[in-house]
Amino acid sequence: MDRVKIIQKESILDSMVKVSVVMPCYNEAKYIGQCLDSIIANDYPKGNLEILIYDGGSTDKTLEILDKYSKKYPFITIKYNPKKIQAAAMNLGINDTKGNIIIRMDAHCWYSKDYISKVVKLLNETDAVNVGGAQTGKGNTYFTHSLALAMPNPFVSGNAAYRSDKNIQQGVDTVYLGAWHKKDLIAIGGFDESFFVNEDYELNYRLRKKGGKIIFCPEIKSIYYVRASFVKLLKQHFRYGFWKVKTLKKHPASLKLRQMAAPLFLIALLLSFIFYTVGFRTPLWMLSCCYAFVFMLLFKSDLNMNQIRYLPAIFIIALFIHISWGIGFWSGLIFWTVSYKKLRRQK
Repeated sequence: MDRVKIIQKESILDSMVKVSVVMPCYNEAKYIGQCLDSIIANDYPKGNLEILIYDGGSTDKTLEILDKYSKKYPFITIKYNPKKIQAAAMNLGINDTKGNIIIRMDAHCWYSKDYISKVVKLLNETDAVNVGGAQTGKGNTYFTHSLALAMPNPFVSGNAAYRSDKNIQQGVDTVYLGAWHKKDLIAIGGFDESFFVNEDYELNYRLRKKGGKIIFCPEIKSIYYVRASFVKLLKQHFRYGFWKVKTLKKHPASLKLRQMAAPLFLIALLLSFIFYTVGFRTPLWMLSCCYAFVFMLLFKSDLNMNQIRYLPAIFIIALFIHISWGIGFWSGLIFWTVSYKKLRRQK
């Protein structure tokens, strides 16, 4: 009887999809342990799972921690990513993986127990080329709690489905992290390694342009540990704005109206300050009142009574995210315009 059960179990295992988790990693000693614990705790059979971690040359204790996990769990493999960037790590993963499905997982996250099984189910039961779930921010200080509350709101991050939607959405622009049939990634040529940031959106645009469907499902859950430093947050969103321009240079039709909100706000803010210095104060007051009004309108039903104390910090976070994203965008417009002109001359 026991022999029959073992044979049946092996038969079920063999019939399941082989899954490869690809994880770019760099200096994640603080989070990598709990991240891997959450993946290991997933209910997907470990006999049909491999985890490939591509480290970009960590200088903290990340590699020490990874070495312990790889020795304890044979399905975890540590590899070196000489180019350091995430796009390069993903392409290495596409070449190295044995699975039919590739799931991107980042080291800065925690994943629900059924994350992998729900991803596989959705990919196999739909015609999607990419599926992903909700990104829920988490913090442990006043600042990080404020940031975690700020990011899902459309006022801060536009209408990205993976940040705020509660229902399944088909045909979205992009999803958080992502999961693909390996054959689809190979067919599209993998990730563009000229993108240090925004590589996921650029890939998703090419997939959609080829007629592929991207599906967001809120039941695929993960927790993202938000930036603990205000300066790091501003640098992060400066890079987002900066590299968004490169995406627009390569794919002009990918422009969405929400992506111009921060750059146009920055221009309006600068003009208002110029008018203010010459004694014409009305534009600055009008812009400030409009900004505050829209902020309160969109956040008033988003926070409960226990969260109201975070409102001042959320307002400051939102303002500086918009400013840093806008500065990044206009800086990128200058940089990438010059770069593309030089490239055309060389050709």
